[in-house]
Amino acid sequence: MNTAHALLRPLLIVLALSAALAEAKAAAEPPAPAPDAAAAQPLRLPVNAKHVVVVDDATGNVLMARDAAAIVPIASLTKLMTAMVILDARQHPAERLRISDDDVDRLKHSKSFVRVGTELSRQDALELALVSSDNRAASALARAYPGGESAFVRALQAKVRALGLRNTSLQEPTGLSPQNTSTAIEVARITAAAARYPEIARITSSKRATVALSGRTRELHNTNRLVGAKGWNILLSKTGYTDEAGRCLAMRMMSGARAVTVVLLDADGSAHRLRDAALIRKSLSRTTS
Repeated sequence: MNTAHALLRPLLIVLALSAALAEAKAAAEPPAPAPDAAAAQPLRLPVNAKHVVVVDDATGNVLMARDAAAIVPIASLTKLMTAMVILDARQHPAERLRISDDDVDRLKHSKSFVRVGTELSRQDALELALVSSDNRAASALARAYPGGESAFVRALQAKVRALGLRNTSLQEPTGLSPQNTSTAIEVARITAAAARYPEIARITSSKRATVALSGRTRELHNTNRLVGAKGWNILLSKTGYTDEAGRCLAMRMMSGARAVTVVLLDADGSAHRLRDAALIRKSLSRTTS
């Protein structure tokens, strides 16, 4: 019996390595190259956002664009990349994390209802980061990454390279730093990559979620109020905001029978961001019909 196991062991190791390499390749595989945004139909709608792109997900064609190649801060849209890197590491979702003083935002002094000392699972930290855009949760996920936060940042930057994002630079997991920059067209590619992760799609397309913080249940509400709203079929969503980035939105949604990705960067306020999305949706429905 021991001899048989000894003979089988090298084969099992090879098979396991082959499976791991195949999975890593699938996770890192960049989406199909999108056409140049400059060649797209100019955006003639009276939208407020300064940088806009709308992409047909099936073909990769850019349907509408406005200054979509400008490199600008992307705020919490960063958390889509953070979530992909965390899931790529395949750490146990039930492992307990603790929010520490290191997770407190001393750059922008953003608020969080998650107190220092709170214990939560990695899964709940992921839900907090994506649904409520909680910065402490995103920071804790990066600290608990194999090798710590510095290793996480290296993995984040490696993911940027793997996705072929030549105009994207990410320095930390939350998006609070104005040095986390990208373009509307590359955020659309980030959104397409994130959509290949069923867990990210499920979490970000939910109107609400429930998490356990130090044993106490807390209900979260999606920062995108369009998720779950009547007439909207949103497949993936993430909002963002800092003073430098303005109000941002990356969203994959159904427009009739086709899926499209909408990216809005640097809108003047939440109301403008929602109005922009509604105008684009209405214009797409007219084009389809």
